Amino acid sequence: AYTTWEDIEKLCKEAITYQMASVCIPACYIKQVHNEFKDLTICTVVGFPLGYSSTEGKVTETMQALKDGASEIDMVLNLCDVKNKDYHKVEQEIAALKKATGDHILKVIIETCYLTEEEKIALCDVVSRSRAEFIKTSTGFAGGGATLADIRLFKKYVTGDTKIKAAGGIKSVADAEAFLAAGADRLGSSSLLAMLRQEIKQ
Repeated sequence: AYTTWEDIEKLCKEAITYQMASVCIPACYIKQVHNEFKDLTICTVVGFPLGYSSTEGKVTETMQALKDGASEIDMVLNLCDVKNKDYHKVEQEIAALKKATGDHILKVIIETCYLTEEEKIALCDVVSRSRAEFIKTSTGFAGGGATLADIRLFKKYVTGDTKIKAAGGIKSVADAEAFLAAGADRLGSSSLLAMLRQEIKQ
């Protein structure tokens, strides 16, 4: 529900120690993290949690986040547009955010737990065409996270250089290894570090 500066500071220090790809933090902390952890790759989410804000609003969020020091943007696409099968509009929105991010990494969160297989396949095509760097399973806000079936489906249907991020639903080190084996390029987990530490102790 909320995150304190103490929580953010701990996360950032762990990310540096363990060489994480990035830290995903609330936008209100970007500037402070950027000032105190100069070498850290900062990510934030726009359109969180349900993607219903306007494209213009998401672009504004993106530009401010980049100005504050973020270098990766995770966008939540508009699930209303998906359910209305308006994939052209979905692609236009992703393209607008990719234009805003420029050379920075853009990940598109499709929130798989709300989608049919047909919708997931269609979005693999849309995201691949949009030139966003990643398709991502989940925000962590909804009821479900990544599944191995979703990652295998992504691997089958994404094209070009599109990478895959599995987020949520990673309950063990064995799960993490299975997601990577299934085709995930990155993992998003708030508990994976603790799980790794526990396994080392055993």
